[in-house]
Amino acid sequence: MFRSALAGRSKERPELAETPLPLEASIAALPCRGGESVMRRLFEPIGYEVTARSGILDEKFPEWGESDYLSVCLRARVRLSDLLSHLYVLIPVLDDQKHYWVSQPEIEKLLSRGSSWLASHPERELISRRYLKHRRRLVDEALARLSEEDAPDPEAAEDERAAEEAALEARISLNDQRVAAVAAALREAGARRVLDLGCGEGSLLQVLLADHAFTEIVGMDVSCRALAIAKERLRLDQLAPSQQARMSLFQGSVTYRDQRLAGYDAAAVVEVIEHLDTPRLAAFERVVFEFARPGTVIITTPNAEYNSKFGSLPAGTFRHKDHRFEWSRGEFAAWANGVAERSGYRVQLRPIGEDDPALGSPSQMAMFSRERS
Repeated sequence: MFRSALAGRSKERPELAETPLPLEASIAALPCRGGESVMRRLFEPIGYEVTARSGILDEKFPEWGESDYLSVCLRARVRLSDLLSHLYVLIPVLDDQKHYWVSQPEIEKLLSRGSSWLASHPERELISRRYLKHRRRLVDEALARLSEEDAPDPEAAEDERAAEEAALEARISLNDQRVAAVAAALREAGARRVLDLGCGEGSLLQVLLADHAFTEIVGMDVSCRALAIAKERLRLDQLAPSQQARMSLFQGSVTYRDQRLAGYDAAAVVEVIEHLDTPRLAAFERVVFEFARPGTVIITTPNAEYNSKFGSLPAGTFRHKDHRFEWSRGEFAAWANGVAERSGYRVQLRPIGEDDPALGSPSQMAMFSRERS
């Protein structure tokens, strides 16, 4: 019965199997690593009304805090097969603890059950990562295959969101000011071998390539499509051999250790951290400040306080739909000072763009310098 319902088959009433129905699923005790917010991030984008209730882990020991288990009710007008497919994929994702060997067949199960909705889900990376037990090779393959499917192209959607953000900031040419400020900070640090982590389509790389003070320039991004655009923008195939030798591009993530990141004078991370889920910031910190550990790290991020000056931006919303957070100056300073203290760096905070007396600048920069050991 479950197998035929999951497949959406009915011999007696095939038309009913294809009809969206007002359905409700109740689960008395559902393990959820990350709590109610993760639950909502997974189910609300695919049309569910979510009601979740948690309780303390043990009434005798209230200091232990709340349980990872939630009592959950999900409501939506969906086909039964869709509801069961969503539960089939997302219950293991919420648990995040598969107790068996995960290999290639798990990719096939994930893509089969998520074929109609996963490619366009805003949390497809989190879903793939947890479902495949954080095995990087399997996750990378799953995400690559999702991007090739007929579902709405997530990178095309990213282009649209980036264009919206660029249009919002165009009045003050903020991107140009940001790139110029980062390049100037790299020169100030005396960096010659530089990483651009999350390089996107190559705005900063283009400026650095024109300055022969930088002898080696490396761009890394998680998006192969963005790297292809950067390569075309920089005209790498048409450069003289001496110029080509200074520049390289490769695919990678700022939340995974990578031997290729070690040994550089400086790393620039321009408008990247706000695209990370906040639990992943700790992994980012370890990768950049503990593993790669360049002499200088320059990080920029939007200043949330300045958003009120953008008349077309509704109150309480972010500049870019893929932003997971936008920090005030105080929040950014607290995070940056914590990173510096934990990692053995000094940090200076600087504004980028027009500095409003009350709201600060539209973008903010932290320049980390490694302490001498």
